[in-house]
Amino acid sequence: MSGWAEWFADQRTAREGAGLQRTLRPRAADDDVIDLANNDYLGLSGHPEVRRAAADAALAWGAGAGASRLVTGTTTLHADLERELAEFTEREAALVFSTGYHANLSAVTVLADKRSLIVSDAHVHASLIDAARLSRAAIEVVPHNDVAAVRAALAGAGGRRAIVLTESIFSVLGDAAPLPDLAAACADHDALLVVDEAHGLGVVGDGGRGLVHADGMAGHPHVVMTATLSKSLGAMGGAVLGSAALIDHLTNRARPFIFDTGLAPAPTAGALTALRRLRRQPDFPSRIHQRGGELADRLGVPRSAGAVLSVPMRSPQVAVAAQAAALAAGVRVGCFRPPSVPDGISRLRITTHVGLDDERWAHAVDVLARVIDDHGRQT
Repeated sequence: MSGWAEWFADQRTAREGAGLQRTLRPRAADDDVIDLANNDYLGLSGHPEVRRAAADAALAWGAGAGASRLVTGTTTLHADLERELAEFTEREAALVFSTGYHANLSAVTVLADKRSLIVSDAHVHASLIDAARLSRAAIEVVPHNDVAAVRAALAGAGGRRAIVLTESIFSVLGDAAPLPDLAAACADHDALLVVDEAHGLGVVGDGGRGLVHADGMAGHPHVVMTATLSKSLGAMGGAVLGSAALIDHLTNRARPFIFDTGLAPAPTAGALTALRRLRRQPDFPSRIHQRGGELADRLGVPRSAGAVLSVPMRSPQVAVAAQAAALAAGVRVGCFRPPSVPDGISRLRITTHVGLDDERWAHAVDVLARVIDDHGRQT
C-alpha cells in the first residue's frame, strides 16, 4: 500500500497548494452561530411542528423504513407526502426518493439510454451530470441559459429521443432558467425538459410552488420536475413529479428507487408537515426576496432569483479567508471553490433565511458587508 499512501499524499499536497483542500467541521446541536450556509431557507427544519412530527413518526414507525419502497418500505406517510406534493405543485403524480440526488439519477436514467441525446446546461448540479453519464446517452453541454444552443442541439438529434436538463433556480449563481423558451424548444422537437426545482420549491412563485408553476407550466406535457425535500422543506429526500405514466415507469425501472431503502419515516413526516406549514404561510417567498434583495444591495452583487446569493472572490484563498472571518464574527457562510463552481470562480455562497428574527438578520448583514469590504470581491 506504500504506493497508494504516496499517491494520497501527493493528491492532498496538490489540493492544499491550490487552496482546494476541504475538511469536515462537526457542529453541535446548540451551536449559536448564525448559519447562512445551510439551505433551510424557511427555517422549517427546526420548527416545533416539524420536529414533533418527525419525532412522533420515528416513535411510531421506527428509525428506518426497513426495506425498499417496493417491498415494505412504503408507509402511509409516503403516500400522503406524494399526493400532497403533486397537489401543491399541480402535477399529476409524484414519487418520493431517499435523496434529491437519487431523484435526479432516476429521472434521467429512465428517460435516456445509449440511443438518446441529452442536452445539458453547463451549470446543472452534479447529480444531473452524473445521471447523464450513467444513462450512456450522447451528451451535448450547451452554454448557460442559451436557448438558441438548445434548439440547435435538438435540431441535430437525428431522430434520437432527447431530453434537456436545467435547474429552475441555479444552485451557485442563484439565477433563473428561461423555462418557457426551453419548454417551447422541447415541444417543437418532441423532447422532454427535466427541471430541477431544488432551489425553487418554497422560494419562487405563488406560495412557493416553484418556477415551473410560476411560469404556467404545471401541466405542460413536455416538462418533468424534480425536487429535494432537504432545502425549503427542511427535511431530507427528493421527488420526481409529472404524469402518472412517468411515475409508473419510474416505479418499475428506476434503479436508485427499486434497490434503495425507502426514505425513513422521520424525514418523510417532517417534509409532509413542513409542506403543510408552507401552504399555511404563502408569504414565505416574498419575505425571502425582501431579505435577499437587502443583502445583495449591501454587498454590491446582483439580486438572486431565489434564496442563493453568490459573491465572487478573487481567489480560493481569499474566499476561504473571508469565510473564516465571517465565522469568527458569528456568521457561517458557504465557500464554493473548484470543482463545485461551474465557471471556476471561487465564491462565498450565502443563503437567505426567514427563520431568523430581525435583529439577528441585521447583525448578519452587517458582518458580511464588513467582511466583503475587508477582503475584496472579484469585480
